Amino acid sequence: MTHIADRMSDIQPFHVMALLGRARELEAHGRSIIHMEIGEPDFVTAQPIIDAGIAALEAGQTHYTPTMGLPALREAISRYYQSHYKVDVPANRIVITPGASGALQLAFSVLINPGDAVVLADPGYPCNRHFVRLNEGQSIAANVDANSNYQLNESILKESWTSNSVAAMLASPSNPTGALVSDNELKAMHAFIEQQGGVLVVDEIYHGLVYGQQEKTALAISDDIFVINSFSKYFGMTGWRLGWLVVPEEYLDAVDRLAQNIFLAAPTLAQHAALAAFKPEAIAIFDQRRDKFSERRDYLLFALREIGFDIPVNPEGAFYLYANCEKFSSNSYEFVSDLLEKAGVAITPGIDFGDNAADKHVRFAYTTSLENLKEGVARIKKYLAN
Repeated sequence: MTHIADRMSDIQPFHVMALLGRARELEAHGRSIIHMEIGEPDFVTAQPIIDAGIAALEAGQTHYTPTMGLPALREAISRYYQSHYKVDVPANRIVITPGASGALQLAFSVLINPGDAVVLADPGYPCNRHFVRLNEGQSIAANVDANSNYQLNESILKESWTSNSVAAMLASPSNPTGALVSDNELKAMHAFIEQQGGVLVVDEIYHGLVYGQQEKTALAISDDIFVINSFSKYFGMTGWRLGWLVVPEEYLDAVDRLAQNIFLAAPTLAQHAALAAFKPEAIAIFDQRRDKFSERRDYLLFALREIGFDIPVNPEGAFYLYANCEKFSSNSYEFVSDLLEKAGVAITPGIDFGDNAADKHVRFAYTTSLENLKEGVARIKKYLAN
């Protein structure tokens, strides 16, 4: 007899993974597929990081690190906050985790009791609500759109906050829209949450991939904010599975105890390799790649609008375009499935990101070359003309 926990009925799969599987099948049969579905940089890990990882392996650095992370890496991240953001973040408040997902699990697990509620933007990254559910909490989906720059703001937050709310989470830049939260709105939301006795959690994993401006960390506002970051996006270390969580002082003991029991420590080799991510030569590589992403965004934004997709807000960061496809279809999953089969272009349906007009939206990831993007646009034009 199979016994599966009730919570699993609320843990939804990524629909895009089924599409990716089908795309791989088509490729195995000789079809050419343009991939704009997965949120993973197409660049391989920068050579300074690879070299550092090899050196660590050859030096026998294969044992556990302390649970909170390699001290040298925590110190390096602390220095990065000072040099990049001009903000002092003590190394002891920085916890190294197995990816940003590990950081999110720690944050929500120490904050949520059964029945507690967390306010989240819709559309938003689906794992956020699933981690709330994993802790027997309730997600409050706050609808955001072009009028709010696809972000929570003080007004929406106040309308969504309930008597059992303990936290709100936002992402800046966000997935799937690439939108930023303004400094004024961030301060206003933090002040409101503080008045309610709640906690603000901020996802900053796309920091570094912000275009035309310098991003600011939420830690510049207060020390009582949980901030999640990752080596996957700007630093290009997706497969190394490494992230970090900046923890308010009073939660450190709880986070430490939980991390000991959940994963003991983040991958040792990845931590040693990540030390090289802060070297000037590595930062230069990352910045060059950011410029390429910016070029891709500018091309794809114009091209998709020209075709007829409605993208009312220019994305300011990350590497996504969230487009209304209602002109072509009112069923985003059927639309992207048909586009894959008939045109060989893989994109993500809006239903992966919530319920707010999800059937009318799709996400394009410009995580492939400019040449591939141009070919993808040409195929979409031909598909829509038929």
